[in-house]
Amino acid sequence: MSSSAPSFVPSAPRAARLEARFEELAELTGQRNAIDGRIVEIVAEIDGDELWGATGARSIAALVAWKTGVSPTNAKTVATIAQRIAEFPRCVADLRAGRLSLDQVGAIADAASPGSDDHYAELAANASVSQLRTAIKLEPKPEPEPAPDPDADDEPEPEPEPEPEPEPEPEPEPEPETRGSITTTTDDEFTCWTITLPHIEGAAFEAALQSHHDGLIAQWKRDHGDSPAVNRPPMPTRIDAFNALVEAGWDAEATRRPHSHRTTVVVHVDVKDRIAALHVGPLLSDADRRYLGCDATAEVWFERDGAVIGSGRTTRLVNRRLRRALEHRHRTCAMPGCEATRGLHAHHIVHWEDGGPTDLDNLVLLCPYHHRLHHRGIITITGPASQLTVTDSTGRQLRSGSLARPPNLPPPTVPPYRGPSGERADWWWYTPFQPPPQATN
Repeated sequence: MSSSAPSFVPSAPRAARLEARFEELAELTGQRNAIDGRIVEIVAEIDGDELWGATGARSIAALVAWKTGVSPTNAKTVATIAQRIAEFPRCVADLRAGRLSLDQVGAIADAASPGSDDHYAELAANASVSQLRTAIKLEPKPEPEPAPDPDADDEPEPEPEPEPEPEPEPEPEPEPETRGSITTTTDDEFTCWTITLPHIEGAAFEAALQSHHDGLIAQWKRDHGDSPAVNRPPMPTRIDAFNALVEAGWDAEATRRPHSHRTTVVVHVDVKDRIAALHVGPLLSDADRRYLGCDATAEVWFERDGAVIGSGRTTRLVNRRLRRALEHRHRTCAMPGCEATRGLHAHHIVHWEDGGPTDLDNLVLLCPYHHRLHHRGIITITGPASQLTVTDSTGRQLRSGSLARPPNLPPPTVPPYRGPSGERADWWWYTPFQPPPQATN
């Protein structure tokens, strides 16, 4: 009887093919490790000389993820190694030579103690990433230094005093307040919410849910109590009560903030000198004035020579429908490489005070970080929104794609990567790295 499952004992031709593929994998992996090592060196240079500040990136890891097209997790690994490249020169050199992988060196740079470069470089030659992380956890924890006594050397030793009466034992510190949590999981059909609340808050939530459930049942009886059974809709469930609770909270929030604006800005503007100041507050720079004027309720008072000459009407800049249209069109920050989706600001491409209209063609969504960078002049945004152009402080256009392209240089010449030995680690015989004792004065 034949079987479609692969044989555990390959024939000679199959074994030769498998060995050839392993050799190719080893060669390609070594080249990849060497390339990752060079990327780490480049990122370390960009970070050390602070060259990335003009790019508008939120962090060096965000810049790596943007420009290389890797995941944020891998970008963080590269940035972590780059920031500690001076502490682990041997490990980075082995990465550059193809002998260690990026994840191996990343595990070391993430948590290893200073001075452990040689120790972990030798261990990583045969240890997997998981084994390296276990070895780092076995390091002895540094003992906290005792607080210095500033009066120890200045005053003479006091005469011995009679022993004081024993003080009452201090009352135990209150335990920190227990906080709840909310987690979600999603499959192809449902989203599962897991809500953990302290008993008191859980009781309040249960009472609110039961109240809405009772209200829905009472309304169902009023509307359908006399209807034939075949025409009655199903009895409201606790899921319906939960949705009603959410809608009630949403309606209350919408009543309190009917257009979802962030703040009301009261500004006094001198029409002669074009100087603005907050109401009963400090003067505003041009950048701050434009920043506060985006996606806000603006109440403007016009002055000349210190005297009020008129007031502008209170203007709702971005209403709820317009903001929903913005969020549907672009769900992330308009800055290339930024994937922020929460807390976005609606920004006027042509500023509102310069006559820019409040419509979809003149509005984009920006995260608070890049919104401030724009108003500080570090990045420039021009439109319309359908053909948005973002440039940095040097005038170079920023694009959302990575820098990846077909290579023009040959791959690095490095030996094949053999990888960890694959043996099971016997931690009983392992000697963890011992940090050197700290010098004492």
